[in-house]
Amino acid sequence: MLAPVVGVDLGGTKTTAAVVGADGSVGTVRTVPTPAAAGPQAVLDAVADAVRALGVGTPAALGVGTAGVVDVGRATIVSATDVMPGWPGTDVAAGLRERLGTDVVHVENDVDAHAAGEAWLGAAAGAPSALVVAVGTGVGAAIVLDGTVLRGAHHVAGEMGHVPAPGADGLMCPCGRPGHLEALGAGPALHRRYLSLGGDPASPDTRDVVARAEAGDPLAVRAVVDAATVVGRATAGVVTVLDPAVVVLAGGLARAGGGWWDAMESALRAELVDVLADVRVVPATLENAAVVGAARGAHRALARARGLADPTATGAAVPDVAGAAPLFGRNHP
Repeated sequence: MLAPVVGVDLGGTKTTAAVVGADGSVGTVRTVPTPAAAGPQAVLDAVADAVRALGVGTPAALGVGTAGVVDVGRATIVSATDVMPGWPGTDVAAGLRERLGTDVVHVENDVDAHAAGEAWLGAAAGAPSALVVAVGTGVGAAIVLDGTVLRGAHHVAGEMGHVPAPGADGLMCPCGRPGHLEALGAGPALHRRYLSLGGDPASPDTRDVVARAEAGDPLAVRAVVDAATVVGRATAGVVTVLDPAVVVLAGGLARAGGGWWDAMESALRAELVDVLADVRVVPATLENAAVVGAARGAHRALARARGLADPTATGAAVPDVAGAAPLFGRNHP
């Protein structure tokens, strides 16, 4: 029996791992807490624990979608917010090879991995281009062209959470700079917004604020609408620049209710010029998309290492791009 390929979604609060076939089929899923505050070595230990919990021995290849800006070619973290303290500079591939004995380790940004999954088998499947926006603990995005996620010349293509956003003036982003989209549009920011408006100080989290909005609490409704509106307007700006065939919204807030989706889409469409008025805007559909997308990158990396065709795309050749410079910011996964 051949060793399997494993995909991992490494987030700031939890880490999820699963065996993923070359057809995208997902086996047993294991999730463990991410000990982000304990530092990079503890985080890598947690990833290894999640993979071992699958009970499949040493994977043939491992794909990791992780929080932070990732240099995919070197499989290292370029930068990260304070959600993952000490994470910048971490050689993720080397750390996991040492812990698991797997030679082929593919590492990419978690939103890029999510987008890769949605473009392969989810809401963006078959689309020639897509903008995937993930709104949860943070705000991230990824750009997909012909099924390939664009990385950018500095590895930050799609880092939409750090664009300046009207309404976020003076609010501190987790990156340490004020006025960015994530400072008002992300889940924790929505909760802070509700409290700053004079909301119930006993409210514990964003989920509670959304529930209050659904129940008609006017301050909660305002906080949800403010957060959704800033995300919609920022997304409209990116859509205007890129003209994607489809926009996919993922993450906890995209599924939250409380009027978030309607406010986001209304704000987005209000900003678009007429020729873009009919752009498709849809929710993400693929369960464990980041796990699936990261595993697809691992399948492709394993095929390249063995000189084989890409098993995730029938008849498609696997490009030899090791060490290649990006072309207009485009890197292969």
